[in-house]
Amino acid sequence: MYVHCALERSPGCHHNTNFGFVHPHSAEMTQSRSKLRSLFSSQVGKKLLTGITGLALVVFVLEHMLGNLQFLAGDDAYNAYAHFLVGLGPALWVVEVILLVFLLMHIALGIKIWMGSRRARTSRYRKSKSAGEPSRQTLSSRSMLVTGLVIGIFLVIHLASFKYGAYYETTIDGTVMRDLARLMRQKFHDPAYAFGYPAVVLLLAVHLRHGIWSAFQSLGAMRPSISRPVYTLGGLLGLGIAVGFLIVPIAIFFDWV
Repeated sequence: MYVHCALERSPGCHHNTNFGFVHPHSAEMTQSRSKLRSLFSSQVGKKLLTGITGLALVVFVLEHMLGNLQFLAGDDAYNAYAHFLVGLGPALWVVEVILLVFLLMHIALGIKIWMGSRRARTSRYRKSKSAGEPSRQTLSSRSMLVTGLVIGIFLVIHLASFKYGAYYETTIDGTVMRDLARLMRQKFHDPAYAFGYPAVVLLLAVHLRHGIWSAFQSLGAMRPSISRPVYTLGGLLGLGIAVGFLIVPIAIFFDWV
């Protein structure tokens, strides 16, 4: 039986043949969810999420690079730092899960954006050249998918080699802990790893050069007047992170530390 809303002519009243009427707030919530789905299924929404996850991953990479430099202070300092992180327990696990989710989202969204851009391209064989403002089409931007996938594959190898690699023990001030410094020396005395690692790190710098600029643009934090400086700073930050990651493996390989 159909029940009429007392305020039938009110724009906030929505009929429902099953339960009489739908509360205006329920309709608004449905519309809001629909708008969110539309946003995040669009190219703009995907770029927004890619920017958010990308910046979060940049913060992690920067922290990881600074942590690696602890090795220069000596094996004990590096092992103590690694032991401190492990001692965070559940807090560290939560961060790792969040980072994993962000990484998978970043990769999946990057692939979808690339596929969407490819479909939208008017000419598949159009000659590529730097488009300048506002697209910043460069080698960095055109290789984002390739560099991202290579970095993703390397990350799996890196985790298998270190986080889940050989376990050695050492004792510092009476505390038994993992001797991660020994594993570092072992791995980076292998030429394949010592020079393969820097090669991937250089690809990371190329990826970050465009990625940092693109993230700020996607988040709406980019004004035309600061576009070029942000692009330059993104390149410098990417280069700085790459150099930071290069120091330890090269120093180990040549027995400088």
